[in-house]
Amino acid sequence: MKTALIMEGGAMRGMFTCGVIDVFMENGITFDGAAGISAGAGFGCNIKSRQIGRPIRYNKKYCRDPRYCSIRSLLKTGDLFGADFCYRELPEILDPFDSKTFAENPMAFYAGATDVETGKCEYHLFTDGKGEDMLWFRATASMPMVSRPVPIGGHEYLDGGISDAVPYAFMEQQGYDRNVIVLTQPGGYRKNPNTSALMKLFLRRYPKIREAMEHRHEMYNREMDDLDRMEAEKTALVIRPPEALGISHTTKDPDELERVYQIGRKEAEKRLPEVRQWLGGTV
Repeated sequence: MKTALIMEGGAMRGMFTCGVIDVFMENGITFDGAAGISAGAGFGCNIKSRQIGRPIRYNKKYCRDPRYCSIRSLLKTGDLFGADFCYRELPEILDPFDSKTFAENPMAFYAGATDVETGKCEYHLFTDGKGEDMLWFRATASMPMVSRPVPIGGHEYLDGGISDAVPYAFMEQQGYDRNVIVLTQPGGYRKNPNTSALMKLFLRRYPKIREAMEHRHEMYNREMDDLDRMEAEKTALVIRPPEALGISHTTKDPDELERVYQIGRKEAEKRLPEVRQWLGGTV
């Protein structure tokens, strides 16, 4: 039996995931592996570095800082979320990411990003949380239209959620068969088609990304149907918000971030006995 934690993205809905993983860490819940997409990777990586409270702390502190996320950053750099600030200054200086603990923790950690040439999701196995790993953190969370593609190893990548919303199938392929899956939308949520003419205009240079975006709702809804089936058949344990979180992707309200974080904590605390039984193979 191999256990895994699998985390959906969703920008600041990821504060729900932060609440969940903090409760896990506080209660000694561990996994053999973990995988995240977008914010699920950028925030979820703190379970491997064992830094309780780090993402909610720095998000509340810097959410109003224009270097972190702003139209000014988008116009100046091409990235709504400032790349240098988010992936260098913040993790190296302002609220250091514990790359030493991250590297020493035996839990495998993966994140997926979408190759702009193929429109397919590619996965990276992290090693030390620095260098190329940090590029993958940036790539998996680089939302189309408001981010530049991230060059890595001769390829360019954007948000993993374009092509794979929840990486459960990938983790099953790696041999993980006892999985806890954290979603950031409530039960029954399904995406509608994206018919934005603006999206098509912005993505004209990246036809495979545009195609993936046009079919993203089909991919997402198919995955949600799979997860509903897996949950009913007890082949996965799914933790999700009890209702729509109602938080903006780019909120600058620390109270909103705290509100969603506390919902995540509450759900995780409620499910702790079930999670322990699941990971122990008794459910």
